[in-house]
Amino acid sequence: MKALRFHQYGPPSVLSMEDLPSPSIAPGDALIQVKASSINPSDIGIVAGRFKSPLPNTPGRDFAGVVVQDHVQGNGWEGKQVWGSGSGFGVTRPGAHAEFVVVPTMWLSEKPETLTMEQAAAIGVPYLAAWQSLVEVGQLQPDERILITGSNGAVGRAATQLAHWRKAFVIGADITDAATDADVFINLKQKDLQTEIHAATQGKLVDLVLDTVGASLFESCLRALRPGGRQIAIASAAKAQVEFNLVDFYHNQSRLFGLDTMKGTGPEIAARMDQLRRLFDTGSLHAPAIQISDFASAVEVYTSVAERKTLEKQVLTMTGKPAGLERV
Repeated sequence: MKALRFHQYGPPSVLSMEDLPSPSIAPGDALIQVKASSINPSDIGIVAGRFKSPLPNTPGRDFAGVVVQDHVQGNGWEGKQVWGSGSGFGVTRPGAHAEFVVVPTMWLSEKPETLTMEQAAAIGVPYLAAWQSLVEVGQLQPDERILITGSNGAVGRAATQLAHWRKAFVIGADITDAATDADVFINLKQKDLQTEIHAATQGKLVDLVLDTVGASLFESCLRALRPGGRQIAIASAAKAQVEFNLVDFYHNQSRLFGLDTMKGTGPEIAARMDQLRRLFDTGSLHAPAIQISDFASAVEVYTSVAERKTLEKQVLTMTGKPAGLERV
């Protein structure tokens, strides 16, 4: 089979396409023919060595495909279309940027009928992060006000959809203008976050912050919280160390949560994907804009993602489409 591999950490140029033996499956496993797989920023980090995966390895956290072999006959998975994100993909086990991938059957989730393979491959990590943040950790309630930083990114856009499904009022903030579903959008290069939050909420501030940026925005987000408000941190791209006024924090009775989306187990991820499937199939959620490229051009597409040349989700297709980009 063809697989994207890296034998040393570094930029996308360390990646190469290799021919590997097709994987065999053990009891309890399923063999999936990957039809499409997206590229996440964390895949760039995996290749760069941020997660110290063993070498060599295959990256790729998200996929959509068809189960071609189930070790237990009669288990009911063979021939089914599945989607998801594997626990430890690209870090503790080979990822999905290959023609085939092996996962335990307990990790499987059926693909939504309403999504194409390419669309389904773009859902995993961003929507899982948004689901865990807003539903499981933040417990966002109807009519609450939520601030989402990095709202034009994949997680931010997914979170905006989920927040509206929860009937919340969404304030998005980012450094670039783009079409957005947020109720209020703040361009952080042009406007002051605190001033705009006060205006958007009539001085009531927000109930919940999902901070996908961290670093210099961290303390500003804390100051946007109403008394007793809660904040979720899932990243800090520019720097790891932050400062904030601890006295103000405890006087405001604020609550701070950290979330590591790589900590989910395979069955936990599958259960979340099952929840998301129902929302896509009922029209409560819709697929993000994607760009499709042939698997053969994976290194070039990785480079595009690393250089942040587009906001659209990049998806690699393994179905033999001609190389080049197709807008969906």
